[in-house]
Amino acid sequence: MSAAAPAPAPDARDAPEPWPRGVSRDPALSIGQVVGLLRAEFPAVTVSKIRFLEDQGLVRPVRSGAGYRKYSRADVERLRFVLTQQRDSYAPLRVIGDRLRALDAGHDVEPAPTARVVTSEGHVVVPSNRPSLPARELSDLTGASIETLERYTGLGLITPDLAGYFPSRSIQVVTLLLALEGEGVDARVLRSVRTGAERSADLIDQAVSSQRSRSRASDLERAGSRSMELGELMADLHREMLRVSLSRLNGLSQAGRGERGPSR
Repeated sequence: MSAAAPAPAPDARDAPEPWPRGVSRDPALSIGQVVGLLRAEFPAVTVSKIRFLEDQGLVRPVRSGAGYRKYSRADVERLRFVLTQQRDSYAPLRVIGDRLRALDAGHDVEPAPTARVVTSEGHVVVPSNRPSLPARELSDLTGASIETLERYTGLGLITPDLAGYFPSRSIQVVTLLLALEGEGVDARVLRSVRTGAERSADLIDQAVSSQRSRSRASDLERAGSRSMELGELMADLHREMLRVSLSRLNGLSQAGRGERGPSR
């Protein structure tokens, strides 16, 4: 009996085209033209924002012989996807990158679920992207009781305005607080995280204050965009420093067990 023929090696041409498919990949657009195409939908987008997203590996423009970035229509669609995810679902860049890689691999990506609130009449309402929301809605969206929200407020972990409304990003904050408490972390010790965040915000504010002091709308938009970019970088720095510290602690713990020797 003759041996079975080996399976043919996969042909690179069979790999799916990177997402989006069927869109021109001709690198014919400058970074300024890309900003112009996106600004109607995302007024705060800037050249520095596009460069930041490139640094994060979310878009890879071609470099011309003179070193200038050249973008294709497909690059513009990837950028539009990233900006939409940030605006509509507050997704972190790491999650957005995972979704893009899934799309590149040919998988369908479910749209980010929009939180739903059930009113007292039993109707399901999809809240709009409002900048703030009342305590009852925050409770419905996160599953936290009103008493829990009052406790977090008393600890200074979330802060309502004078009318009792919370910033919309409190949804993510409360969700993370609930998860940490579920892992046995006392919410009282998390006040230091809030203090650290406020100090980081102060540093960022100082870095962009010169732009914010100008009255032109374009300067204010640029300052806001730069603040968010610096915030992303600050969050990444905090995460990596935390990993270094945890690795050091784990190393010390393992060294201590080694010095004591195996138990008898």
